[in-house]
Amino acid sequence: MPCFSFRPHPAPGAASCRRSRRNALRAAAAVLLAPALPLSAQARLALATAINRTARFRALSQRAAKAYGQLYLQVAPLRSREVLELARKQIRSGLQDLDEQGWPPEVARLLAEVRKSAGQLDALLAQAPAKDTYLTASKQADYMLATADKATQALEQLAPAPSARLVNTAGRQRMLSQRLARDYGLAAAGLGGGGVRGQMAQDSAEFQAALAQLAAAPISTPAIRSALELGQAQWVFFDAALKRAPDMRGLEDVATTSERLLEVMDELTGLYEAALRDVLG
Repeated sequence: MPCFSFRPHPAPGAASCRRSRRNALRAAAAVLLAPALPLSAQARLALATAINRTARFRALSQRAAKAYGQLYLQVAPLRSREVLELARKQIRSGLQDLDEQGWPPEVARLLAEVRKSAGQLDALLAQAPAKDTYLTASKQADYMLATADKATQALEQLAPAPSARLVNTAGRQRMLSQRLARDYGLAAAGLGGGGVRGQMAQDSAEFQAALAQLAAAPISTPAIRSALELGQAQWVFFDAALKRAPDMRGLEDVATTSERLLEVMDELTGLYEAALRDVLG
């Protein structure tokens, strides 16, 4: 199981996985302190992991807010609580690996902002779900998303390979699946105003366009093609759920299909990370 799994049960050896990943990222950052020198093979490989890991905070911010909203709306409360606590745990675990030292100053600043925004979101999610905290947590999740997106873009620019963009694009699909589900919940709760539906339309169009972009990309493997086909199939189910009236049945369908789509998109991002590592190695 990959280190970046969104599944409920952690992979065996998760602690050693985090240690090795943290050490690799520190090595990459150390090399980047001397930009006049070419990146070592280890640093180049670590950048692929850094892009995926930092991009992952985007999805986690929205997944946590989605699950928090489901608790407020009483959508499958036991399962929603499990998803929320898992997302919070994964955010905290990711922050343990987030080493801001050694990166170029602007990247380090952005990573520090991710840490700060994540801590603020976690404090809100620890409160009992209520109308005010639901809306505030959703807004804070968007702020965390924005900081993680800026950090991901900055890391992508450090990678000496255009395929780094594919890792970023695939990783963003994870976030879109969760923001769509989060916004569906806001609409069902009568929160967020008319802008929520507009954001959902925009995110749906972006998701489908990105699937087409990834399918047309020159870097591909049988595993990537299979994951893309599965992602397209899961998108059909998710999109149908999103088009339902925001009633309890619709909320339950969106909750279930968003989790399935997230899992597929997470696997796809890992495959692109592996492909990037092959290019950079």
